Amino acid sequence: MTTTIRRAGAAAMILLAAAACRSGEAAEETPALQTVRAFEGDLSIRAEATGTIEPIRSVEVKSKASGEILRLHIDIGDDVQAGSLLAEIDPRDVRNRYDQAKADLDVAEARTEIAKAQLDRSQELLSAGVIAEQEHETKRLDYANALANQVKAETNYELAELQLGDVTIRAPMKGTIIQKSVEEGQVIQSASGNVSGGTTLFIMANLDEMQVRTLVDETDMGELRPGMSATVKVEAFPDRTFVGSVEKIEPQAEVQQNVTMFPVIVNLDNRGGLLKPGMNAEVEILIDQAMNVLLVPNTAIVRVQDVGPAAMALGLDLGSMDLTQFTRNGRMSNGGASSGAGAQSGSGQTQAEAGAQGGPRARLDSLRARVARGEISQDSMRVLAQAMRSQGGSAQGGFNRGTPAAAGAAPEREVRAAVVFVMRADSVPEPRMVQVGLNDWDNTQVVSGLTGDETIVVVGAAQLQAQQQAFIEQMRSRMGGSPFGGGGPGGQGPRGR
Repeated sequence: MTTTIRRAGAAAMILLAAAACRSGEAAEETPALQTVRAFEGDLSIRAEATGTIEPIRSVEVKSKASGEILRLHIDIGDDVQAGSLLAEIDPRDVRNRYDQAKADLDVAEARTEIAKAQLDRSQELLSAGVIAEQEHETKRLDYANALANQVKAETNYELAELQLGDVTIRAPMKGTIIQKSVEEGQVIQSASGNVSGGTTLFIMANLDEMQVRTLVDETDMGELRPGMSATVKVEAFPDRTFVGSVEKIEPQAEVQQNVTMFPVIVNLDNRGGLLKPGMNAEVEILIDQAMNVLLVPNTAIVRVQDVGPAAMALGLDLGSMDLTQFTRNGRMSNGGASSGAGAQSGSGQTQAEAGAQGGPRARLDSLRARVARGEISQDSMRVLAQAMRSQGGSAQGGFNRGTPAAAGAAPEREVRAAVVFVMRADSVPEPRMVQVGLNDWDNTQVVSGLTGDETIVVVGAAQLQAQQQAFIEQMRSRMGGSPFGGGGPGGQGPRGR
């Protein structure tokens, strides 16, 4: 009797342990669901870059005269008007040449006058038959030579007069002196009489209008246009934003650390005088924006053809689900748009992995560092960068951001189909087709199919990637070889449930 009771107790313990194990396994099989809620907010797409502030126009001031600098009338930072006196050079050499040229001109004029008078008298004597024709021709030649010498003397005089004016250096335009290269007492070389181009005295620029020459990654070049609005920040004024516009996109690329970049010029109004040449600037160029729209995190957006693997990752029973509308849309979408939870790049890395933590610039810098270390190729870097920019689906789904709309006008944007998993009242996720529009690094605009009071389930990138192959194999076994139905070679398999 005692033995029977012991055996019964042991059996009960085994049953309880088995039940506990099954319960633990079930708990392990049930994934922990992460949920988010849609919210209203503003969305803006911006291309980010860094550059240096510089004047739009700067001028090197040189002297046409050589000699010693006697006086400097300005210093660095002085604002000058066009024609303002900047410096004076020792005028003794040019003044001596001027005086000599003036004396030569006086002599030439006198000789011309005398030659003219002699020619007139010779003409009278020739008419009276007093002199021969040959003697008269000699007087005519003397007069012609005198005229030629007078023209030469006048030219030399005008040149000497100009050189006398060159010893006073004046501002060629209105602006600010940003560099001074000489001091009083220094001997300078003429810009016109020296093969090296002469001595640079000053560099001046108009600082009322400035520009930022920045290098933008080639992945953003397809969306940039001249005239786009841009914001600029400098370290000197961290709490202030300067507004400018894209003036020009230069056609020749520059390669830095195996990354292809294009120079983009952004103009700024600097009449306040706060921006100085050489300041480092962070530039954001506005590509598109949507104000007061419904947003969801990119990690909650699943591309249409990934709805099956996503459902498996969330622990849903595919046998009880009708995925016909999703598979049909997935085939018609020509690959669909990338999801923030699992679109793969050419290097085998998911978007979530490529854009792990940090802002857009940090993510791009991380990719560039991997290229520099030789871990990935530049082509793979381009794919990953484009995938990060496309989280939520713009790049692969054919979504065009367009250009920012004018004030008061709603921009026309293309939308595309995507899937979100909405948490039902019984705490079971349910896939739902939605229409999405603009997206940035973090959030995607939901145009239709969702309300702001609904809870959405996030599908982890690693979970989705792990379930993609399993889903394909399961669909092939159920559909007779095709993951989207149609049967095997005999065409007898079911089309789906």
